[in-house]
Amino acid sequence: MKTLLNTLFVMTEDAYLTLDGENVVVRKGEDVMGRFPLHTLQGIYSFSYAGASPAFMGACGKRGINLCFLSPGGRFWARVNGPSQGNVLLRRKQYRLADQEDECCKIARFFIFGKVYNCRWSIERTLRDHALRVEEERLRQVSGQLAESLPEILAAKNLESLRGIEGKTAEQYFSVFDEMILNQKKDFYFQNRNRRPPRDPINAMLSFAYTLLASDCASALEAVGLDSYVGFLHCDRPGRTSLALDLMEELRGAFADRFVLTQVNNRAVKKAHFTWQENGSVLLNEEGRKLFLGAWQERKRETITHPYLKEKIPWGLVPYVQALLLARYLREDLDGYPPFLWK
Repeated sequence: MKTLLNTLFVMTEDAYLTLDGENVVVRKGEDVMGRFPLHTLQGIYSFSYAGASPAFMGACGKRGINLCFLSPGGRFWARVNGPSQGNVLLRRKQYRLADQEDECCKIARFFIFGKVYNCRWSIERTLRDHALRVEEERLRQVSGQLAESLPEILAAKNLESLRGIEGKTAEQYFSVFDEMILNQKKDFYFQNRNRRPPRDPINAMLSFAYTLLASDCASALEAVGLDSYVGFLHCDRPGRTSLALDLMEELRGAFADRFVLTQVNNRAVKKAHFTWQENGSVLLNEEGRKLFLGAWQERKRETITHPYLKEKIPWGLVPYVQALLLARYLREDLDGYPPFLWK
């Protein structure tokens, strides 16, 4: 269990939530794992199969506490809404801002700043740990280029110029991505970013990791009451969770890309885990997907110190914390949205 931003995260898979007076009680079988006063909480996220008592759900609805149920893997299931639920006001604010390009640009700058910052530190981490095994001068050059782009991002006046900077920095970053692949170079290499379909094992893993990350971000946004389909950087498109794609930008390099590099460099994934299709596409096979998903869930359990909250949390909670911070910014509880800046 973890309390962050007046939100209780229950991460034990078989935990059951009950009401005791004005307190939420977290039980595992007959044992009491924790007790928290309801008046101190604005939200409760339960990553458990066991659920909660009807009386407790009713108490949350009555008090306007955002009670969300998610699978242990992070898939959004349901949210309890009571008569005093204020999420409609949050969504109305989201919709109003999404119709104003200057406001969209103001918010999108934070997402892209976080993305470029974290991609740069992914390169810097490779230089720190493996300087003798990589083309050091080339990596330092690109790291410097990404650092120089950060003030440009903050100064961008419209979405078109912001997307132009994002495209340029993505090209620079991926130009040295192959340098960060240290082992199994015969089977795992990166020439360029390709998708729909991916045409090599690295792109197959990147696409799969981005899909998983987007799903986690969509669940996090829905859990805090935001509409994951209405974005600020990515345009509205039927069936596309545009705001989830916005939110995941800052986590691509720090989480998804580093995860893929770790799987290859630690030789956890092999060429035998992929299939080559007649149309040229490359996909993880059943064994490969099972291995990838298992390692992904393990990675989400690893703890980090959140750069803004200065508290230790599992990696898997980062999208939820960022969604909470975004909601607080939209409610004007924060002066600016603090992107996730990883080191």
